[in-house]
Amino acid sequence: MTMLLPHHDGSPLYVSNQAPELGETVMVRLRIPAEFGPVKAVRTRSNPDHEPEWSTAENLGAIDAWQWWQAPITVRNRRHGYRFVVVRDDDSVVWVNQSGVHSGETLDYDDFALVAHPAPPAWLHESVMYQVFPDRFARSAEADQHPVPDWAIAAAWDDPVEPAMPGRSQQFYGGDIPGIIERLDHLAALGVNLLYVTPIFPARSNHRYDASRFDTVDPLLGGDEAYIRLIEQAHARGIRIIGDLTSNHSGDGHEWFQQAYGNPDAETASFYYFTNDTNTDYVSWLGARSLPKFDWASPQLREKFVTGENSVVAQWLKPPFSIDGWRIDVANMTGRYGDIDLNAEVRNLFRETMYELNPDAALLGESTNDAASDLQGDGWHGAMTYPSFTRPVWGWLQSGTYEPWVNAEGETCTEPWFFGQPIGTIPHYSAADVVAAITRFTAGIPWRVRLGNMQALDTHDTGRFATVAAEGTVPVAVGLAMTLPGVPVVFAGDEFGELGADGEASRTPMPWGTENEPGVAERLNTYRELIALRREHTSLSTGGLRWIYVDNESMVFVRESPQETVLVLATRGDADIAIAASAIPDAGAATLLYGQATLASSTDGSAVLTAPGPAFAAWALPGVRVPVS
Repeated sequence: MTMLLPHHDGSPLYVSNQAPELGETVMVRLRIPAEFGPVKAVRTRSNPDHEPEWSTAENLGAIDAWQWWQAPITVRNRRHGYRFVVVRDDDSVVWVNQSGVHSGETLDYDDFALVAHPAPPAWLHESVMYQVFPDRFARSAEADQHPVPDWAIAAAWDDPVEPAMPGRSQQFYGGDIPGIIERLDHLAALGVNLLYVTPIFPARSNHRYDASRFDTVDPLLGGDEAYIRLIEQAHARGIRIIGDLTSNHSGDGHEWFQQAYGNPDAETASFYYFTNDTNTDYVSWLGARSLPKFDWASPQLREKFVTGENSVVAQWLKPPFSIDGWRIDVANMTGRYGDIDLNAEVRNLFRETMYELNPDAALLGESTNDAASDLQGDGWHGAMTYPSFTRPVWGWLQSGTYEPWVNAEGETCTEPWFFGQPIGTIPHYSAADVVAAITRFTAGIPWRVRLGNMQALDTHDTGRFATVAAEGTVPVAVGLAMTLPGVPVVFAGDEFGELGADGEASRTPMPWGTENEPGVAERLNTYRELIALRREHTSLSTGGLRWIYVDNESMVFVRESPQETVLVLATRGDADIAIAASAIPDAGAATLLYGQATLASSTDGSAVLTAPGPAFAAWALPGVRVPVS
C-alpha cells in the first residue's frame, strides 16, 4: 500500500521553532500530494486552555508534485496541541493529526504539540546508546582484590547464568568499573557515543536496584575514584555517560529505611509508606519486601533526593563526577500509589534541579508500556518504553520457534517469554501492524520528546531479540533501531550475538576474546556499519518521518530534512515495490548507503525497490525542496 497523504511532523522541515517560549508565534507547514486533489483551504485548530482557536494557512505553492501550506500558531500553553483541517474543492473535509489523516474530527490527545518547557539537550537526539550491566560487562584484575560479599553466589566468567532464584539475583561475576574503563575502546570502535550504566550503588544483589545508599559507588565496583576515572575517560573519547537511579523505592538495607524501620520518630520515617503504628509493615514495589516504596508527599524526602543543594540527583551531576544525565528506574510508578498521584510533581522537580545544575543534562524515565500521558515535555526528555517499537518488531521478525527456558521459580517454560505478558505466545505481526503500533503509541507524544525515547531491541530487563529472531532478520531490526526516530540502544552483548530468553537470562557475561570468530565478527561488523549510518546522517537523528509504503512483508519510509533525505527499506520477505514519482522525488539521484537492494528509477520519476529478503537497505537522496514564501 503506497501512502501518499497530507503530511506534517514536528521536525524542523515543518515547524519553524523547536523550542518556543509562551506567547511566541511558530509557523507550521503541511504538505499535500498532487494525487490528493485540489484543496480550497487549510486551517489549524488548537485548543489553548481547552477552548478551540483557529488560524488560516497560506498556500506557499507547489514543488515536486507537493503543495505546501503554512500557518501561524501562537503558543499559549506549555504543551500547545494543534491539528490541521483540509477543505477540498468538493467541500469534503479531512483532519490531520499525529495518528494520521481522518474523515472525522479527532481527539485532542493525538494532536501535534509544541512544547514551551526548556528544550532537551541537542546531543541526546544525536546519540547512539550503549547499555552496560556492570557485574557482567568486564572484570579487571582489581576485582580479584575484593572479597565475595556475604549475599553473593560466586561465579566464574564463563559459568552460565543461573535463571532461577536465588542465583537470579545473587549470582556474582564480579564485573567492575575498571573493567568498563579497559573496554571503552570497544565502545569507541562500535561508534556509540552515550554510555548508560545500570546502578553503581552499594546493594545486596547483582542488579543493585536495591540500593543501601545513594551517595557513594559500591566498593565492589571500584568506588568513587573508579567512577570518576570512567567518566573522564569516556568523555575523552566523546562518549557521554548517564546513571541509573531508583526514584520509586530503595532497598530495605538503605540507611534511610533502616533508621525508620521500627522507629516512627525517625527523621526518615516520612520517606516511606509505613502501614502500622510501629513502622514494621510497609508498602513495597509489587510486594517485594526488599524494595520499600518512597512516599513523595514527604518534603524531607524531596529535599534529600532531589531539591537540596547536596541531594542525590545533584551530587552526581556536579564535579568531581559530572555525569551527563539520569535514567530513572520505575519512573511510571514514582509518586503513584492508589488515589495518590504526585508523578508530575516529582518529574518536574527532577527536571528543574537538573536544568539549574546543568541545562545540557538528559533525563529519561522508565515507562515500559503506554507512556504517552507522562511524556508531554514537562519532565522526562524521553523514556525506556517498549510498545512503540520493541514489542511490535519482535512480533514481526520472530522465527515462530522457541526453546524451553527456566523462570525465577525454577520451572521449565515452553511458552516463549514476551515482556512478561501472560498471553502464551509472541504475537505474529505484519509490517503493517508494526507501522500501526508505532503510529498508535507515539500519536500522543510531542515530536521532540519522541526523539528522546530509547529505541531498544532489548535491554537488561528483557530477553535478547536474537533469541527469537528469524534467520537473517537481525540486521533488519538493528537497521530500524538506527533509522526510526528515537535514541538507538545497544545492550552490551547484542553485538556479539548473545542470547537470553528473559530479562535475567539476558544478563550474560561479555564473551571477550571471541571477536575474531566468524559469526561474532560478522555481527560486530553489522553493528559498526549501522551505527556509522546513523551517526553520519543527521536526518536520521532529527529529520522528519514519512511513511512511503507498507504491506505484510515490507515497509518503506524516509527521514527527511532540507539538507538530505534518507530512504529506508526494511523487509522480512522478498521485496518488489513500485513507488510513485511524487513519493520520493529525485529517485534517480539515490546513492546506496547500506544493504543488498536495488532502486531502479524510470524516466517518469517513479521507482522500483527490489531485494531478496530478509533485507535492510538505505539510500541517500537530495533534501526536500520547499516553495519560497
